[in-house]
Amino acid sequence: MILEKIGNLTTFDPASGEVETTSNTSLAIEDGLIVENSGGEIIDCGGSLVTPGFVDPHTHPVFLNLRIDEVAMRKAGATYEEIAAKGGGINSSIHGVRNSSEDELIERVSKRMDQFLNLGTTTVECKSGYGLNTESELKSLKVIHEVNQTHVMDMIPTFLGAHAFPPEFADDHEGYVDLICTEMIPAVAEQGIAVFCDVFCENGYFDVDQSRRIIETAKEHGLSPRIHADEFEDSGGAELAAEVGAVSADHLMTVSSVGMQKLSDNNVTATLLPGTTFFLDKDTYAPAKTLMEMNIDVALATDFNPGSCHFQSMPFIMSLGVQHMNMSVEQAFASATYFSAKALKLENEVGSIAIGSKADLIVWDVEKLIDIPFHDSDLPIKMIIKNGKAIDS
Repeated sequence: MILEKIGNLTTFDPASGEVETTSNTSLAIEDGLIVENSGGEIIDCGGSLVTPGFVDPHTHPVFLNLRIDEVAMRKAGATYEEIAAKGGGINSSIHGVRNSSEDELIERVSKRMDQFLNLGTTTVECKSGYGLNTESELKSLKVIHEVNQTHVMDMIPTFLGAHAFPPEFADDHEGYVDLICTEMIPAVAEQGIAVFCDVFCENGYFDVDQSRRIIETAKEHGLSPRIHADEFEDSGGAELAAEVGAVSADHLMTVSSVGMQKLSDNNVTATLLPGTTFFLDKDTYAPAKTLMEMNIDVALATDFNPGSCHFQSMPFIMSLGVQHMNMSVEQAFASATYFSAKALKLENEVGSIAIGSKADLIVWDVEKLIDIPFHDSDLPIKMIIKNGKAIDS
């Protein structure tokens, strides 16, 4: 396959450290990869912009239903505790996953992957975390695996048993940590699906000592660590991410200067989730500009989940990065492609356009990169190419 008459080909170039644009060019694809020369089908791009597909490195797609009613309840002033007391909150999602069949969840997750793909995302990290017992966490990971086997989307599985404390362990937090470490993680490792282990390290959830124990156990079982860090308050999550060698520290809305320095010193990617801040109508956006000034790689992700963020559009997340986190369009684009791939240890495969990388591409119905984040509700996508095959948008 050859893409001809590309008006502008735009991608982040790790060699230069900049977003680079090549005008009036073509691109060869063979066996799903970008190559120097090829033959076969010719696609006329008509002067359009071509970019890599988006990489979303933080999502929670394995759930039964969106918790739509909670939006209105929050707007009416209800607290998280009040919502939970009425049967909402994460316990509602736990109930949904535990009482759903694999087939039901596979159908829901597959449709969600369709929507991600339609919005230009070609690789997505997928967490468990709404089962919170061994059986349902394994079921959630199996659902991710089964969809990944049949869907064109590349799905990267993450075990998040340490998402919250389930109702049966509400008064025995250490008992649940014991269960994660002695039963869940060994079972997840034996199942062989999860690549990463994530922990919600936050005051009121899993404290630093509990999170460290879970992560170190996961590492012993071959899982790479990532951490939900410092979302609501400075809980020491960023420092822990640096200490345990986490690939990524995510959220970081309240990260301290000490935490940022630790991330910088230990080359931990900061994955920022402005969609959650926006969805919850808060103003505590993560300090993207400061993080970048400290030479910390910044990735962007949707945090798509049933309760606190229903967005699946990476262009919309780019828009929030530009409008609320002082990012340039080029910085937001790099964070939604190359650096988001780096947050999944996939920067040599996806997230940029280079010889030998996957041919995961978007052909846009615009000419310049600056047009992308400001079309967040009606995306001007002509064509998505996934693994070298054209998919009509």
